[in-house]
Amino acid sequence: MPEFSPRQNVVLEQALRLLVEGGEKALTTSGLARAAHCSKESLYKWFGDREGLLAAMIAHQASKVRTFERSGERLNAVLLREHLELFARDLLEVLAGDVSLALNRLAIGQSNRDGSKLGKLLLEHGRRQIDRRAIALIDAGKRAGLLRFDDADAAYHTLYGLIVSDLHVRMLLGEPGLKDNARQAQKAVDAFLTLHGTQKDSGEALRAASGR
Repeated sequence: MPEFSPRQNVVLEQALRLLVEGGEKALTTSGLARAAHCSKESLYKWFGDREGLLAAMIAHQASKVRTFERSGERLNAVLLREHLELFARDLLEVLAGDVSLALNRLAIGQSNRDGSKLGKLLLEHGRRQIDRRAIALIDAGKRAGLLRFDDADAAYHTLYGLIVSDLHVRMLLGEPGLKDNARQAQKAVDAFLTLHGTQKDSGEALRAASGR
C-alpha cells in the first residue's frame, strides 16, 4: 500500500469528491488543481498521468479499510477478534460510502469500452490490496494457533462473504446501507471464528474480556 503525504491525502480526497459530485468529466487536472489549491505541475509530479491519479485515488480509498497490523504484536484471541471486527466494520463502511459506490458504478459503466482500465485499477489497487492485508492478518492468527484452515485464500473469502454477503450488489442497485455495521461485523466474525477458530470461548465472552 503506497504511503501518501498529508498534503497528497488532501488532494486525493478532493479528487474523490469531484468524482462523486460531478462524475468522470469533473475529474480534470485543472479542476482538481483549483479544488485542491495546488498546481498542475504538483499533480503530475505526485501522480503522473490520469491513470496514475485514479490508481492513487483507489489506493487511498482502500487504505481506509484497516487490519490494525502492528509489528511484533503477539496476537491472542481477544486481539484477533478486535482486528477482525475492525476490518469488517471498515470494509462495510467503505463499500457503503458514496466514493466506493461511485467508483464501482463508473467501472461497471465502462466495462464494455475498449481500453477502459478503471475496473482493473479497482481490482489491483483496491480489492487486492485489501485482500492482501486481511490474508496477512488471518495467516498471523493461524501462526498464533488461533485459527485453523488449509487455504488462507479460501478462508479469507469465507470471511469476506460473511461480512458482505450480497449487500454490496444491493447498494450498487440503490438500496441503502446497513444501519448497524458494528452488529453485522460482530455476527460475521462470530460465524468465521465458529468455522475456523481454535478457541472455545464464545464471542460474547471474548468481547467482555476486551471490555466491550
